Amino acid sequence: MFIRTRRLRTSKTLRDMVRNVTLSIDELIYPLFIEEGENIKEEITSMPGQYRFSLDRIDEELEELKKLGIKSLLLFGIPKKKDPLGSGAYAEDGIVQEAIRHIKKNFPEFLIITDVCMCEYTSHGHCGILSNCDVHNDVTIKYMAKIALSHAKAGADIVAPSDMMDGRIQAIRELLDENGFEYLPIMAYSVKYASNYYGPFRDAADSAPSFGDRKTYQMDFRNSKEFYKEVDSDIEEGADFIMVKPALAYLDVIHALKDISLPLVAYNVSGEYSMVKAAAQNGWINEKGIVMENMYALKRAGVNLIITYHAKDIAQWVQNGEITL
Repeated sequence: MFIRTRRLRTSKTLRDMVRNVTLSIDELIYPLFIEEGENIKEEITSMPGQYRFSLDRIDEELEELKKLGIKSLLLFGIPKKKDPLGSGAYAEDGIVQEAIRHIKKNFPEFLIITDVCMCEYTSHGHCGILSNCDVHNDVTIKYMAKIALSHAKAGADIVAPSDMMDGRIQAIRELLDENGFEYLPIMAYSVKYASNYYGPFRDAADSAPSFGDRKTYQMDFRNSKEFYKEVDSDIEEGADFIMVKPALAYLDVIHALKDISLPLVAYNVSGEYSMVKAAAQNGWINEKGIVMENMYALKRAGVNLIITYHAKDIAQWVQNGEITL
């Protein structure tokens, strides 16, 4: 007698009853791009449905997100001026610092995560301080710590360093602790690959490098073992979350890390988002079906939290009764 596995698929109620992978809006983190200036709400051409906002226009977006039940935000800043040292990244009146204070004052219910990096702020577009046309690791981590501290002082709930410098988590942890922020968590971009999936983000944040690439500090996707060392070192240095970025092309990495002792985060990046949007706009795919299949693939692989530009759409579909989670 052959086994009839279809018995447990005969109705939606039965399928819902026996499923063992779940997803919640509470597990989604929504990225926002905050631009220095006034009266800005500019759609990002390569990321349909995503915008760059100035602070005087951000409230309308936050009100909508609040009504949709989205609770966690990841902030990226776009300054007016850039320089070789990325000074806007750690300025007390920098765009992210001002955004944190504004949101905390007017929308205190949001949990604010801040991207800690320099690529949006440096005139050369690299993620740190240059030395002989490459990023100087040990100098840069001091700046990363300085940026993180400025975000903490402004009121951030979590800081998320994305630069991929060796030793950055320890440098940030030590400076935060020295300044009374020993309970502020660090969400480490621990496994961040030198990926072609970041193209639309670089349009959104004006962060493309002016020369070369980031392969000396971001990870090589042809290596299947080095991510273990990256994760182990970040945990040892004091990370509170571990992130894998990009997401969908690295489900094997996510699955390999699913049993770590810290919450595991996947960043469903701009290129992954834009490919779905472009195909949907051309009528080639069912957008809702593809998005939800991708989200459940990430949860099935083992993630606890998902950073995704789809979060707003998902929340809207749920609220309208178009999908159920």
